[in-house]
This record gives sequence, C-alpha cells and structure tokens, in this order.
Amino acid sequence: MDLQTDTDTYTLHRGTAPLLVSLPHDGTHVPDAIAARLTDAARRVPDTDWHVARLYAFARDLGASVLVPRHSRYVIDLNRGEDDVSLYPGQNTTGLCPLVRFSGEPVYRKGRVPDEAEVRSRVQRYWRPYHAALAGELARIRSAHGRAVLWEGHSIRGEVPFLFDGPLPDFNLGTAAGTSCSPALQKALEGVLAAQADYRWVANGRFKGGHITRHYGRPGEGVDAVQLELAQRTYMDEDSFAWDAERAARVQPLLRRLLETTLG
Repeated sequence: MDLQTDTDTYTLHRGTAPLLVSLPHDGTHVPDAIAARLTDAARRVPDTDWHVARLYAFARDLGASVLVPRHSRYVIDLNRGEDDVSLYPGQNTTGLCPLVRFSGEPVYRKGRVPDEAEVRSRVQRYWRPYHAALAGELARIRSAHGRAVLWEGHSIRGEVPFLFDGPLPDFNLGTAAGTSCSPALQKALEGVLAAQADYRWVANGRFKGGHITRHYGRPGEGVDAVQLELAQRTYMDEDSFAWDAERAARVQPLLRRLLETTLG
C-alpha cells in the first residue's frame, strides 16, 4: 500500500490503526488570483489553525492516518457543508467561502467578494477532493478494522469576542451533543481530561463539532467522530502565530493520551 498521497489540494498519510486525524484548517496557501482580492490583514490568513499538523505529528507513531489540506479556509472552509447552512444558528459565524474574519472584519476588498458561481467552482476544485479522500480513508479503515475513529483536530485563539464571550477553555471537545461518537468513547475521553489539572476543558460547549464531525460520525455504523478545538495559547504565541516549543511539549502528552484512548 502506498502510505502517502500528495495532491495539489491535500496530503494523505495512510496509517495502520483504526484512526484518521483530519486537520481541515491547517492549510495556508491562497492562490494569487484570490489573494489579490483580499485585504492586507486577511492575506496573513490569521484564522488558520496554526501548526496543528506539527502538533499532531506524533499521531503517525500511533499508526494513525493523517489528512491535511494545502489551502487556507479563506479559499474554502472544508468544515462547512456544501449548502453553507449555519452550524450555530443565531450566533456569529463564518461561511463556506468566508467573507468576514473571526474579528468581524472583512476578508475581501470592497466589491471583490466571490459570487455564487465562484463559490460553486471552489467547492468542485477544493472541497470535494478533500471530502472524497476523507470518506475513502474512513471506508478503508473501517473495512480493515471493523471500525474507524475520526479525530478532527482544530485550534483557535483563546478569546474571539466576535464568536464567543470571554475566554475559551483550553480543550473544547465536540461530539455533536453526544451523537457523533459512542457514549463509551465520550466518557473515556472526558475521563482523560478530568484526570488532569493543567488545562481547563469542556465537552459540547461553544464548539460542538463542525460539518465533518456531524456528517461522518455514525457510531451505530462503527464510525466515531470527535472534534477537539484547542485554545492556541496552549502551544503557540497567539499574536505572532509563532510555535512555542515549550508549551507544545507540555500539551502534546495529553493529546497523545486522548488519541490513545480512541484506540482502546
């Protein structure tokens, strides 16, 4: 089996364990034709889930498959549905092709936003290949092991007033209110977090899991899906976007215990 597939939209490493780590907001590339229309601030792609592929690099040692996109969420948000229906009705959020940043400020220069035809083109060009790879790898894992676990690795600034009030807990576990994974797995993961005292955590708080968690999580069919939204202060400097090796070294053992727990 070819262990890695590299395309112009994603990289897929195929592992040997019943675990797929998906990192849909790790990408930073914005094609020149799109970048030319962004505001100066948006060109820095500040809403990236910075360094999460580096943070989860240890997952390969556990035998996990790892799926990482190349493009920024400003090109297309892979964790939204094609229909762009809000995942959090009544709350501020961003769209399939985001027009506003997490700060509430515009992504595009005035008059340069994508029209519906361009959005559909981006879905075809960037969204569908990632989801085809994700679905295909879950099917392969389930066929090989009789079950599959999808771990959605995300991160965000610890305080984003446009999206939520006050500081976010360090670990934000999302299982679509308990519907995207088995009760036993959720209980086990919560047990890991409850057994440590270094980081604050919550299950199904502000972040309950995005489109990927909700769509692919089918515990009745042997596919458990869990999203972890990690506050970026736990492993990096939120202002400069710089990786912090000391912070990362402290948080990675807990991340490892969580992934090990999904493997039983």
